[in-house]
Amino acid sequence: MPIIDLKPRKILVRSTNWIGDAIMTTPAVRTIRVNFPDAHIAVLVQPWVADVFAASPHVNELIIYDKKGAHQGLAGMYRLGRELAAAHFDMAILLQNAFEAALLARLAGIPVRCGYSRDARRLLLTHPVKLPRERKIRHHVHYYQELLADLGLNPGSDELFLRLPPAAEAWAADFVKSLGDRPLVGINPGAAFGPAKRWPAERYGQVGQRLAQEFGARLVVFGTAADRQAAAAIKAMAPEATEDLTGRTSLAQAMALIGRCNCFVTNDSGLMHVGAALKTPLVALFGSTNAVATGPFSDNSVVVRHELPCSPCLKTHCKTDFRCMLDISVDDVLAPARRLLSGRRD
Repeated sequence: MPIIDLKPRKILVRSTNWIGDAIMTTPAVRTIRVNFPDAHIAVLVQPWVADVFAASPHVNELIIYDKKGAHQGLAGMYRLGRELAAAHFDMAILLQNAFEAALLARLAGIPVRCGYSRDARRLLLTHPVKLPRERKIRHHVHYYQELLADLGLNPGSDELFLRLPPAAEAWAADFVKSLGDRPLVGINPGAAFGPAKRWPAERYGQVGQRLAQEFGARLVVFGTAADRQAAAAIKAMAPEATEDLTGRTSLAQAMALIGRCNCFVTNDSGLMHVGAALKTPLVALFGSTNAVATGPFSDNSVVVRHELPCSPCLKTHCKTDFRCMLDISVDDVLAPARRLLSGRRD
């Protein structure tokens, strides 16, 4: 039976664990809301992903999965299962692929449990969906939407959706105002996946320096505290023009500021998907990962990559010579950044 005929009152959606993956599920979350307009929809999220859904009109409730605190270890997972059971959900839709997601829904006693039948979890699901081989190489936006279509829902628009809290929007507006009337270029040298995704910080610095010279741009470096060394290398190239915000903003503030950038130059990362969702003109650098499956889902973006026999290897660390990233020159990145800052799409 298609799940749309079950008319659930309360639905638990298990979010993915990474910011970029969560952004790519936003069309699917909207599809769930459109198909179940009267249901109470709760999204179970890791703390660092919560801001993606905090202001979403498609979500009624966020439930934090605190794996480093109250829900740590097996005892913590059982505790969360009891908490979810007390909420009496009728249905769980698992956008996360892990075995744990299905086990937790089963522990919570949720009668209808839907998701891809991968990671040895078929027996834990009441509505398992087979994953066709060809779907693995399609963009992740379609991967999640087609799961819902196979469950009998009517997928709507594939457009990414990201709404931000008013306080974060106000903070970003004030920050931009403080910089004066100059083009704003965001630079994101980090990537949580691993160093195989990261273009050298010194080259980001050279790109920023040239854009500051040619366009009078102000540069804003985004990232976590772990990216401060990279940010320092970038700022050294254009100290008067650069603002280092690594580890100094909330995710919501960073997202709101990315939405105000005239151009965003970034590795393949969660913040890249933020830029795509907010339609910020962006240049995305790809090395070890697959731009077809996880590239920026936006018409306002340019992907820069060099095709090699070993790419995409999907490795966190390069085991050879890192050529996929080192072969990307400063000029390869400058050219599309210039076009975007000039308002050209050619």
